Amino acid sequence: METIFTLILIPFVGALLSLALKGKARDTIVCIACAATACLAIAFTAINYASGVADSKLLINFTSHAVDYICFGINILLMVLVLGYCFKYKKAIPAILAVLQLGFEIYLEFCPEKAAVHVTNGLSVDMLSLVMTLIIGIIGSGICIYAIGYMSDFQKHEPKDAKDRRSFFFAVCIAFLGAMFLIVFSNDMNWMLCGWEITTVCSFLLIGYTKTEEAIKNSFLQITLNLIGGLAFAVAIFLSCKFAGTAEFSEFIKIGLTNQSVVVVPLALFALAGFTKAAQMPFHTWLLGAMVAPTPTSALLHSSTMVKAGVFLLVKLAPLFAVCQFTGMSVALIGGLTFLFASLFAISQSNGKRVLAYSTIANLGLITMCAGIGTDIAIWAAVMLIIFHAIAKSMLFLCVGTAEHHIGSRDIESFDLLFDRMPKLARFMMFGILVMFVAPFGMLIAKWGAIIASFDFKNLTLIVFLCFGSAATFMYWAKWLGKLAGISSCSENVEKTVTKSEAFTFYLMATLLALANIFMPLLSVFVVDKTASSLLSTSIYPTGFVSFETLVLCAVLSLAMIYFLFCVVGKERKADDRELTPYLAGATADSSKREFAGSLGEPVEATTRNFYLEKYFGESITPVVQAFGAALIVISIVYSIVIYLG
Repeated sequence: METIFTLILIPFVGALLSLALKGKARDTIVCIACAATACLAIAFTAINYASGVADSKLLINFTSHAVDYICFGINILLMVLVLGYCFKYKKAIPAILAVLQLGFEIYLEFCPEKAAVHVTNGLSVDMLSLVMTLIIGIIGSGICIYAIGYMSDFQKHEPKDAKDRRSFFFAVCIAFLGAMFLIVFSNDMNWMLCGWEITTVCSFLLIGYTKTEEAIKNSFLQITLNLIGGLAFAVAIFLSCKFAGTAEFSEFIKIGLTNQSVVVVPLALFALAGFTKAAQMPFHTWLLGAMVAPTPTSALLHSSTMVKAGVFLLVKLAPLFAVCQFTGMSVALIGGLTFLFASLFAISQSNGKRVLAYSTIANLGLITMCAGIGTDIAIWAAVMLIIFHAIAKSMLFLCVGTAEHHIGSRDIESFDLLFDRMPKLARFMMFGILVMFVAPFGMLIAKWGAIIASFDFKNLTLIVFLCFGSAATFMYWAKWLGKLAGISSCSENVEKTVTKSEAFTFYLMATLLALANIFMPLLSVFVVDKTASSLLSTSIYPTGFVSFETLVLCAVLSLAMIYFLFCVVGKERKADDRELTPYLAGATADSSKREFAGSLGEPVEATTRNFYLEKYFGESITPVVQAFGAALIVISIVYSIVIYLG
């Protein structure tokens, strides 16, 4: 128990110190806090795994009125802070939502329904929380360290009279980690709500960091949609206390497995909260708006914190989705719908960060779909997706951010000859892309599991969503990969100015990604299988649909492809090799400039550009998709109420 509170408190203490310090002292504190968080997360995970948490959930008999009051006070302060920003920028809708949530949380704290409920096990540790601990502790900390060098460059690009607010930025980023630990270890719903709201407000502050008009607009879009989720979470706690007689997640799930009618309404509201946090349609627009923030914010939100809190809650509740079939079906359909249309929308994007944003939304949709199905294979696929997506997507976001600082653009069409200009970065970027959609890497194996789960679920709509969404996934990743693959040996290398903190994080993420793929069989058997087993409270072998030998083969092929990418592709020619001029339309004019003679004899530069098919896959149909997603959610909640009343 002491270690859990230490994991939660170290980031918050580091955040306060970062806020108070500047310059090298602040950077040193960031490194120390992140290193301590990562090391403690690894040690905590190893100790608990060895002690048997892998085989059964550990419920910690701990409750504290002091912690209750602290969490309640933090929730009140957060809503007051949001109201202050709403009044400052004259935003009525988020102000109304903040007042509603403020009022309801005060009522929830003192209502007789909650007073009648006694929480015994305030904390819990299981395999899912251990997986999240490593993601938060290692990947989240790595992103914060990356931000030291990135934000130094970022500040140099700011106007000369711009205020240096990096201490505030680092404080919020590190606090994010502490809030996530609070979420994943809380068995008390009220404590989780506190962590939930901290991540909401931290995200709001980071998105609006630059204080530009676009940043302010997008930050209020985020807070508006996530306040809806926070209010749904609070109402779900109240209904759980009133009808199920508990404010503990473990008891809530246990009761729901035997008496679905008393949990079906709060379950639907918890799902709604998960949708908003995980940016599922129709709430996905806030995550796209988050792209205006500095790149470390994007990486943090998309990989290890904000959105992972949403899918963590949904996967945690997966056993109930399996028995509350209509609610589970609705969750699965929302996830499938999000996966399909986010993948299609990504085809029409050339902005690298926007492609990554849609890819994140799509993969979160796939995880949500698996949670809604709730079977052993579905949970196995969901956990594998969480792990591989967290590592690969964080690396890709960081690569795009560094590339933008050095070549002046985040547009995919500007990534021509990146192998020449930034050879190491290009390999890291290609590695991340390959892992996202190519066999034999982990993401594709996990998607295979999701497809098997959807076939077992016997829902034709989900199967169609998966098939077309997977095809779209191949299209937008392949376009990007093709842009990176060109090698000409005629462009200036600009990679020498990449900061040490950025380079460290790239190597860290690439190493983690390589290890996850090379040791995929062990990861599956000793981590993911056990996570699915602990969630379903039964002894199962989810990977029965794919043999251990097949996973070993995938691992060997992954090792070969990683070696080929980093040790063979694009290496400099030997001295005695001939340098060949490019063949350009039959009449090369200047090979060093990649020019050929045009039809009238004038020099024309050879360029390549992808098809983006904006007419067919543009964002113009977003309102229709949002309306459909909203209708599904409303129908699910109404049906849940009817089931309870019936």
